[in-house]
Formats: sequence, C-alpha cells, structure tokens
Amino acid sequence: MQKETRQQKILNLIRAKRIGTQDELTAHLERAGFAVTQSSVSRDLVELGIVKHNGHYTLPRSSKGARGRGLLSLDTAGDVLIVAKCEPGIASAVAVEIDRASIPEIVGTLAGEDTIFIAATERKAQRTAMKKVWELFG
Repeated sequence: MQKETRQQKILNLIRAKRIGTQDELTAHLERAGFAVTQSSVSRDLVELGIVKHNGHYTLPRSSKGARGRGLLSLDTAGDVLIVAKCEPGIASAVAVEIDRASIPEIVGTLAGEDTIFIAATERKAQRTAMKKVWELFG
C-alpha cells in the first residue's frame, strides 16, 4: 500500500511542479513524509511511465498518432482499472481496437461516449497494460 500511495504522490507532484531531478523529487517526497531512496524513486518513475522532457519530468501524453485515432489520455483508477479519455463519440471504436489487440494484461473494456474503463488482470499488470495501449495507438 505504501508503494501505491507513494506513486500517487509522485504523479501529483509531477502534475503540480516542474521537477528536474530524482534528488529534487526525493526531497519533495521526504517533506511529504515518505521514506524513499533514489533507487526506489527511479523504479517508480519507470513503472509510472514518467519521462523527462525539456529538462523536467512529465506524465506520458498521447502522441499525435494516438490523438489522431481518438485516444487522448490514460490514467489509473485504483489497483486494476485504467481510465482512457477519448475524443467524443470515439470511445466505443477505441475499446473495440483494444479488445481486438488481445493484450494479455487486459481482462476487458467498458466504453461510454468519451471514456473507457479498462480492467487489468492484477495490480502489477496495470502499468504494463497502459504501456501496451499507448504502443497500440502510437
């Protein structure tokens, strides 16, 4: 549970601040009450799919190709759910494409007008599933 809470804090920090180094991120986490090491922060960044862009960490965004095919963003919700935001009216088609890809880490999808809930097989599979969906639409 500590890891999940820490990773959620990392996501929140990166959304809110321009953080350029792992040392800076570690200091923010320590001020928030997390006992972390540089190596655990490094692993968290990889697992979360966080990349460095223009000198600071950023969350992965949809590529031009993904956006052109309707997928706008992916975010986690709980231990095994992924929420995909899509262009209005496209979610069903995006979900069908995800289902047809037979990604082993994904149990199934549920699409609305512009949002898809994607169920992963387990907590550890959630991030892998997200990466594979981005690759599918990249």
